[in-house]
This record gives sequence, C-alpha cells and structure tokens, in this order.
Amino acid sequence: MSNALEYLKDELAELERQGLLLHPRTLEGATGARARFDGRDVINLASNNYLGLANHPRLDRAAADAALAFGAGSGAVRTIAGTMTMHQELERRFAAFKHAEAALMFQSGFTSNAGTVAALLGKDDVIVSDQLNHASIIDGARLSRAEIKVFPHKEADAADALLAETAGPGRRQLLTTDGVFSMDGDIAPLPALVEVAEKHGAIMMVDDAHASGVLGTGGAGTVDHFKLHGRVDIQVGTLSKAIGVLGGFIAGPPHLIEWLQNRGRPYLFSTSAPPAVVAACIAALDVIHDEPERLERLWTNTALFKDGLHGLGLDTGASETPITPVITGEEERTQVFARRLFDAGVFCPAIVFPTVARGRARVRTIVTADHTEDDLREALDVFERVGRELGLL
Repeated sequence: MSNALEYLKDELAELERQGLLLHPRTLEGATGARARFDGRDVINLASNNYLGLANHPRLDRAAADAALAFGAGSGAVRTIAGTMTMHQELERRFAAFKHAEAALMFQSGFTSNAGTVAALLGKDDVIVSDQLNHASIIDGARLSRAEIKVFPHKEADAADALLAETAGPGRRQLLTTDGVFSMDGDIAPLPALVEVAEKHGAIMMVDDAHASGVLGTGGAGTVDHFKLHGRVDIQVGTLSKAIGVLGGFIAGPPHLIEWLQNRGRPYLFSTSAPPAVVAACIAALDVIHDEPERLERLWTNTALFKDGLHGLGLDTGASETPITPVITGEEERTQVFARRLFDAGVFCPAIVFPTVARGRARVRTIVTADHTEDDLREALDVFERVGRELGLL
C-alpha cells in the first residue's frame, strides 16, 4: 500500500488538537423529536426535520408503495431514460407550492445551488453574494468562473455598490442570498435586495433551503413571507429538510427550467431520484396542505424554546427562526459543551470552524413540530444544569 496519504494522519491530529475534528454520531432507528444515537436515547435538537415529516406514516406508505410498483431505482439520468411521470408530477406540485411557473428536481439542495449558478454565469459575468451564503452557492460561483464579489452579511447597500461597481456592457450580474441562514437562523432582507437587483437589472436568486415549509403561508418560503411573488427570478430549495425526504429543486420561469435541463451538469450527469423518494415528496406536500397545524406547532415550539434559552442568559445571536444557535465562542469548550449535553440526554452538535468563523463556535439547536412542551422544558433544564457546570451561565 502506498504511503502517499500518510500526511492526512498529521492533518487529522492537528484538527483534533484545535477542537475542529468532527465525530459524527450514528442514528439507530427512525429520526424524531426523541431518537436513539450511539446507544443513547436523547431529545433530538439536531435534525432539519422541521415539520416532523421524515417518519410520517403517509410518507412511509407512499415510499413503500412506489418502490413495490416502480422498483428501487429509475436506472438512468433524466435526459436519457430516467424521467418518470412522478418526477414531472412532483415538479408541477412544487412549482404550485412556490407560486412559480415551473420547477425542476435535482438530486440534492447542494447540487441545485451549485449546478444552477454554474450553468447561468460565465467568466465574463459577476456574482454578488452574501458573506454567509451556503457553501453550495460558493462552490457554484467558483465553478462558473465568474467574478465573485462578497457583501457584508445582510447589507443591501453594500450589494448595491458592488453591482454598480461591476456593471459593464453585456455583463450578466447575479445577486444571491440565503433566505434563512443555516448557522444563525436569521432571515435575509429580501425586499431590499430585490429592489437592488431590479435597480441594476441583475438576476435575483434566493436559496430557500431552510425557509421552504417553514416561512410564508403554508410554508411557501421567503418570497411568500415578504409577498415578493414575481420579483425573484430563481428560488432554490431542498426536499430533505421540512419536506423530510431527499433532493433539491429550482423554481422559476419555464425558460430557466429548460436551460437547466440542457446545461445543469448535476441534472444531466446524475441518475434521477428513485420512485420511493419522489412519491414520499409528493405525499409530504399533501400532508403540508392537509395538516397546517404542523407549521403552527413548529412556531409555537420555537417561541417556547427561544424564550427559555433567553431566560437562561444564553447567547442565541440574531436567530429569527427554528434554527437557534447557542454561541459559546471557543471551539474546544463548545465541543465539551455538546458532549456533556449529549451525555445528559440532549443532542445538538457542536458547529465549529470552518462551518462558522473562528471564535463563533456554537451548538446549533433546531426544534420541530413533533417536539412536545415536555421535551423542550426537559431540554432547557439540561442546558441550565450543564451550562452551570461548565461556567457558561
């Protein structure tokens, strides 16, 4: 065996020394408000399963029935032999859900972002991006070879200045932002950004991964939340968070969708989603429509838990959504905090550099519609006990 990769052992040891090495836990059973990880039953505050749909019986049945009827996989990419009628049905349903003309399913939210940005822009163009945008937007921008300009978090005036500075004849400009920022839980100033994009004739794109199913009427997302229908060119999202399954999507005008069917590399070169996944996603949209109380319960739980954390004097940053960080700052202390919480029955992982900036380490909590008041009050008791033991309170 070659020793060419031996250097990685030293790199991993250095990550461990700095408190940056990740040790993923193993889920042993279905996800839920309470779940079993690494042999321990815990209150699960680590999942993106906002509406509790990942193990909803209607989704489970839809997935099982589709697998039995249509098989385990499609056997091809969408553009060759892998487009099924259910893929098209899901895309029609998602377009309606997002109040858009058309939609296209990708294999993940990450590939939706990266593949779309790379397909729309080239080396003569410019991308103006919020400094806290998701890694998939950053990777797509790099793949496009366009000039990349980053504006300070949520500062629309700075985005305006960058668009003015980089304008040129025939040069396409893209202004892009997360709708809800995944590490801090704050919401983009989308109305101000839309006005800036319109002023400069720029393409406006929002990544609604953590807003779809969470914000807006019926969970329609950030565009609906701010009543900006028809003013955002591209809505990006995921099917693996509030929808509870797997995959991503792009929603927008039909000519955007047709272009991505021809030039979106992840769409072109990856096998299409299997029948069980697609059927479960369709069922999820049905449940969201039929059980609006899930969204109401998500926000009731969010308010209860945030109030409890604030009452303990913990720093939750700028969070406005069910994503609520508890910011502790130093990486190693945060890793210890997360481990002690887990040992006491609450699972919320440590988030450290490079996912967040150095000195901004935190444990990230996400409540769901399936948490009970007892779950959340018990979790708050654990936060108080462990926080006092570690001198954080």
